[in-house]
Amino acid sequence: MIVAFGTYDAARHPRVGVLVAGLRAHGYAVHELDRPLGLSTAQRVRMLRQPWRLPALLVRLLRCWALLVGDVAAHRRAHGRPDAVLVGYLGHFDVVLARLVFGRRTPILLDHLVFAADTATDRGARGARVALLRGLDRLAVTRADVVLLDTPEHARMLADVVPSRAARGLVVPVGAPQEWFDAAPDARGSGSGGAHDDRPLRLVFFGLFTPLQGTLVLADALADALPRAAAAGGRALEVTLVGSGQDLPAVRARLAGVPGVTWRDWVEPADLPALVAAHDVCLGIFSATPKGLRVVPNKVFQGLAAGCVVVTSDTGPQRRLLGDHLELVAPADPAALAERLLALRDPGALAAARARAATGRDLARPAAVVGPLARLLASRGVRP
Repeated sequence: MIVAFGTYDAARHPRVGVLVAGLRAHGYAVHELDRPLGLSTAQRVRMLRQPWRLPALLVRLLRCWALLVGDVAAHRRAHGRPDAVLVGYLGHFDVVLARLVFGRRTPILLDHLVFAADTATDRGARGARVALLRGLDRLAVTRADVVLLDTPEHARMLADVVPSRAARGLVVPVGAPQEWFDAAPDARGSGSGGAHDDRPLRLVFFGLFTPLQGTLVLADALADALPRAAAAGGRALEVTLVGSGQDLPAVRARLAGVPGVTWRDWVEPADLPALVAAHDVCLGIFSATPKGLRVVPNKVFQGLAAGCVVVTSDTGPQRRLLGDHLELVAPADPAALAERLLALRDPGALAAARARAATGRDLARPAAVVGPLARLLASRGVRP
């Protein structure tokens, strides 16, 4: 029996839900002891970059922890000691509590999808704050027996944080929750939109408009491609941009007056799969930042699961894991991105891209991505 533990929010951050579903698909009983902190990634990073906000974080965290300690005591009385504990995404602090309440005898698995220092650096932090966050990363990974990361590039970063922990890293891709597969047109029993119709080619991007996502690159590409498609006649391009974040004002400025752009500041997590599945193309990430070159983002797996063609940057992790099923363009190259989007207006090109995407959907399923973790657990005697 495995306990999923922490202050995670699976609705906001579906990674932990994918891990839980994948473990259950492999036959493990997983009990969730979760008291969501109620803060987004952006809010947590903002608090860590602005120390005067930390007391509010601490009060909220301690309140959740008090509830978790009671949950653990009740769970232990009912079920005994778990075989392993999975600390959910953004568990830098939760893993400390997990080690204290479950003790040294219970293996602790930390889903360390985000290095705090790396994320803050990507969003513009420098100096002492980054050093403080690097210390937080070090504290977290040294409390875990196994550290789960999403790409080999991130796994190699363990050696920079704590060299002795490098061998304890395990690569488990991000994957997509089942609701994204359920939202796909074929799952709903409806058509896929048809490669031969003359309606606009519908594009969608959703995210936090961070430098990692390369939304300024995307804005330049759209500012080129959408007017060209309109002027050329035939199949038009339409794009829906969902979310908000630090680069949004600049993106809005670059796309001011460009035809075919729809803005959505917020979509409820439960509604997002259906929204994305209603489009032809899901747009991934496009930056050439160090972090952007190391990740395979949620939206790439989710777009595939939802039945979309996925256009994203040609980086090592994305090409290695899903390259045969994605439409890859050079990072930080708006001209190349614009040309690829315009090329997908052609019915034959779109049909071929759809076929490539469809053959990769199963790689995003929870059972597939959790395979390495299930094998590791079995090798350590933790069996279903």
